[in-house]
Parts: sequence; C-alpha cells; structure tokens
Amino acid sequence: MITLDTNLLARYLLRDEPHQADIAREFLRTHECLVSRTVLLELVWVLASKRTYNLPKEMILERLRHLLSLPMVFTEEPQVVLLALKWYEQGMDFADALHLAGSMQISQSEAFATFDKGIEIKVKQLGILHPIISLD
Repeated sequence: MITLDTNLLARYLLRDEPHQADIAREFLRTHECLVSRTVLLELVWVLASKRTYNLPKEMILERLRHLLSLPMVFTEEPQVVLLALKWYEQGMDFADALHLAGSMQISQSEAFATFDKGIEIKVKQLGILHPIISLD
C-alpha cells in the first residue's frame, strides 16, 4: 500500500491542473493507496481555506466521500474518519471533529481538554458522549 500526499489528492479532486489530475486518477485506479489522518486534515484545510480554494462544506464532504469510496483507497482508522466526517457535516470544525473522534478511540483517554469553548458547545448540541474539560 502506498501512502498519499495532500497535493496528489487535491489535483485529483480539483482537476485544476489537468495533466497532474490525469496522473493522479490513474494512480488511484491502479494502486492500493492509504490516506493518513494528517493528510486528510490538511486536505480539508486546503479545500476550505479562503486563501486557497474556499470550497463550501457540502462540496468538500461530497468530494471526500467520493475519494474514500474508491475501491483502491483506504484510510487510517476508518471509523475515526467516518465519525469526524459525520460531525463535520453536523457543524463541527473538521480538525476538532478528527481530534475528538481520535481521542475517543484511545482506551486511556478519559476526556478531551481544550480552551476552545466552541467544542464543548458543539459536543453538547450533537449529543456526543465524551467528557470535555473546558479550561479557562
């Protein structure tokens, strides 16, 4: 299995550089590929950032789901990624969702500590059953 970089996935999803997009599409079709959580995090940042592509969340979700449905594409800890995508769709920041979902998979994790009051609010809104320690 070959681990992918964000730029390859961006070219595939955006087709902003047609030659590289064609190469990326063929590569994804012919190789077993792994998308790490860190690459996924960077990819969402690149797609959403006002300084880069500024895509709406609905389009980002559509493209990520397409990518992760490809037969030769796998992700690290798929249950964590799927949960993070669900929470992202429900309004949580993707990075926060990925961090929280990941922390819930760690058996020694009793809670998630943060200075970000927004995470605590969103966790309550979504009914997520993982303790949040909101620090002041």
